[in-house]
Amino acid sequence: MDKKIKLIYLILILTLNFSCVEKKSTEKEINKPELLATSKTDTLKFTSGIRAIHQDSKGNYWIGSHNEGVSFYNGKYFEYFTSNEGLSDNQIRSIQEDKNGKIWIGTAKGASVYENGTFTNYSTKTTEPKYEWNKTNGDLWFYAGEEDGINRFDGINMNYLIFPKPKNKNPDNSFGVTDISESKDGKIWIATYAALFNYDGKMVNIFDHKNLKLNDNDLLHIRSVLADSKGRIWIGNNGIGVLLMEGNTIINFSEKNNLIQLTSTRRGDKSQPGTLEHIFAIEEDSEGNIWFGDRDTGAWKYDGKNVTNYIIDSKLTSPMIWTIYKDNNNNLLFGMAEGNIFKFNGKTFEKQF
Repeated sequence: MDKKIKLIYLILILTLNFSCVEKKSTEKEINKPELLATSKTDTLKFTSGIRAIHQDSKGNYWIGSHNEGVSFYNGKYFEYFTSNEGLSDNQIRSIQEDKNGKIWIGTAKGASVYENGTFTNYSTKTTEPKYEWNKTNGDLWFYAGEEDGINRFDGINMNYLIFPKPKNKNPDNSFGVTDISESKDGKIWIATYAALFNYDGKMVNIFDHKNLKLNDNDLLHIRSVLADSKGRIWIGNNGIGVLLMEGNTIINFSEKNNLIQLTSTRRGDKSQPGTLEHIFAIEEDSEGNIWFGDRDTGAWKYDGKNVTNYIIDSKLTSPMIWTIYKDNNNNLLFGMAEGNIFKFNGKTFEKQF
């Protein structure tokens, strides 16, 4: 009897231990799933559009798609990662690297950080909003869904900061974050559909329809923002073109350069050739030129005097540019709606990926 009791007791202990191990493993899989690539290819296979590009400190490229996850390119082949491998979501909004070499991927449903072969996810916690921005810290900022705030990571927690927003008079617009840029004086410029905000470390300032001195029939629908090396703020709109803030002066850059069609409703209707009305991306190159990516008319360059329009590739079905990125070698890369990436070689565009 004693031997049988001991045997049963031993089996019980082993069963409990195994059960605990299984539970811990499951928790790890949920919170920090092992990073397993779905496939490897010699060429980039995305077709849904390139929304984010980042070259890390080791020279690798991270490429974010519109709805197919992320691709990692090490100079030899592309690897692909989706929500099946641990990403928060397959729609990528931003990619950045922190001071410790971790890669942070902003998605439509939270942020994912890559380190040592695994993803760790941080969701947007809108149920615990913070109104006093200056009581938080951190250099990592993320889209927080179609809500009224932005995510800021402090090294431990993902804080949800509320915008001191004006009343939204347009039901078609939200305060969902569309772009983020940091100026040379350290201010964070945050583009949302309905307004532009900046944070100087102490307080948040609002630039809405009224503060931007827009016409009554102008619909503010911001898709991009750039704080350039000269201290100017470029604002890309989906409908009314480019706005330029320089000191206390605000102008409609597209309108001043006759780049808005006279019959435009300024409500997002298709741009005619030779117009700059729907700007989804803005970047500054190494020579100080400002580049714009238009939804309908391709790439534009402003050299301080002249504005030049470029057709990236006449074979593309769509000329839409989702993102413009300057890599570690000062190459200007253009992420297209069809899933390609082109590089500007100083005169023309050549397919990079």
